[in-house]
Amino acid sequence: MTEAATEVDAVVVGAGFSGLYMLHRLRGLGLSVRVLERADGVGGTWFWNRYPGARCDIESTDYAYSFSEDLVRDFQWSERYAAQPEILRYLEHVADRFDLRRDIEFGTRVVTADFDDEASRWTLVTDGGARYRARFCVMATGCLSSVREPDVPGLERFEGTWLLTGRWPDGVDLTGRRVAVVGTGSTGIQAIPVIARQAERLYVFQRTPNYSVPARNRRLTDAEAEELRRGFADRRRLACASAAGMPVEAPDRSALAIPPAELAELFEAGWERGGIDALSHAATDIVTEEAANRIAQEFARAKIRAIVRDPAVAERLCPRHFIGTKRTCVDTDYYDTFNRDNVELIDARTDPIEEITADGVRTGSAFYAVDTIVFALGFDAMTGALRDIAIRGAGGVELRERWAAGPRTVLGLAVAGFPNMFLVTGPGSPSVLSNMAVSIEQHVDFIAAAIAYLDTNGFDRIEATEAAEAAWVTHVNDLADATLYPATASWYTGANVPGKPRVFMPYVGGCGPFRRACDEVAAHGYEGFALS
Repeated sequence: MTEAATEVDAVVVGAGFSGLYMLHRLRGLGLSVRVLERADGVGGTWFWNRYPGARCDIESTDYAYSFSEDLVRDFQWSERYAAQPEILRYLEHVADRFDLRRDIEFGTRVVTADFDDEASRWTLVTDGGARYRARFCVMATGCLSSVREPDVPGLERFEGTWLLTGRWPDGVDLTGRRVAVVGTGSTGIQAIPVIARQAERLYVFQRTPNYSVPARNRRLTDAEAEELRRGFADRRRLACASAAGMPVEAPDRSALAIPPAELAELFEAGWERGGIDALSHAATDIVTEEAANRIAQEFARAKIRAIVRDPAVAERLCPRHFIGTKRTCVDTDYYDTFNRDNVELIDARTDPIEEITADGVRTGSAFYAVDTIVFALGFDAMTGALRDIAIRGAGGVELRERWAAGPRTVLGLAVAGFPNMFLVTGPGSPSVLSNMAVSIEQHVDFIAAAIAYLDTNGFDRIEATEAAEAAWVTHVNDLADATLYPATASWYTGANVPGKPRVFMPYVGGCGPFRRACDEVAAHGYEGFALS
């Protein structure tokens, strides 16, 4: 016998930054809401990613909600860049302060989501067989939440411990262990220095080196924290108008128009300041002009060579792709870690891993005896969590089928053929090229305003049109093609997932222009959407 469905106005999938704020906004409209979350607590990516060194690459005070002045005053960040436990503590504080937990079902994974065209209702079914029926479905599933699993011959024979950074368990102690870390993306770059200080021996298996700049992280004094709280509103206004959602004034000169000595000083000042925009903020054309980008590349590689004492190791750590076209990493002592006697770098591109044995890792030319393997393999970014659910829209068309050649959306918010379904920071929005906290709030506010507009004007259905979707996809592609981004194989294009369509997914136009585009759509009665 089929279990009766729980009837609500809206179902939200995910209880991270997006889902918590979406719940708060929809409640404010007087809607009944149920949030379905596969984890046992709130936090989204910050619930799962508990690996050593896990930390935000956006300054703490900016990686936060702005919707409540009281919340801004309530919570005092302890560091310039918050570590995972503090970010999770912040989100738990938000859930408690706004009494959000009573509408969240934890330990609940959504398996299917089907739209009933006749009734204009979504039915979602969970892994436990529970059914939820709602007028609106909001996918707040996150851009980096579908973890890539290891696919290495022999892993089932390994007698030691193997771990995924994206599903890190509590209570792991690597002290005195012989550890292999596979992967040197952002996660690996954060984890490796911490693991190196714990392990007896650390082997780092690197296929592709990545650019990383120092975080210059430090504790915040009470006075600094208070000053940041007082200036928060001004910082957020600047961030909302910026390209990357950060409170910085945009550069106004081409790198090629700046005298070389002055440009070197700008790069040096950025390196000393630290942060994700340390080099890209020096000029307007770092990610649009090859010549400008190469100057920034050479500066970064010179820094690596100056830090790493062994010239051969330094060269293996020097990236060759366009800087900024993979997300630039932010680190604490990453390159210096390779000066440690207990750390060895293995080039897994020229000497790839062939198999895992009972007691170690074998490449084509060597064997490394380890008792712990850490896989830092990244994510099926932006679309993976949505593809993990069988989502069927009008006429039973499945989202996986609709996106077989790559994702298509209007504003990263909605998909033609999937009425009353919204995405938060979906493909076609600034999302991963921005401060996610700023983009999430803007998306959630747009969705809440659209639902309020429907109710005020007597509509109960909203659907992106095919024409608007085609126009937005073309616009996103045209903007990307004017940059160096598509020239690099990255998770922005799905290149890290075998078989995934190679499509550049984020919107490169920036948070400010994107916000204006959304505002214009709303001002014209949700132009590009069919209301009925």
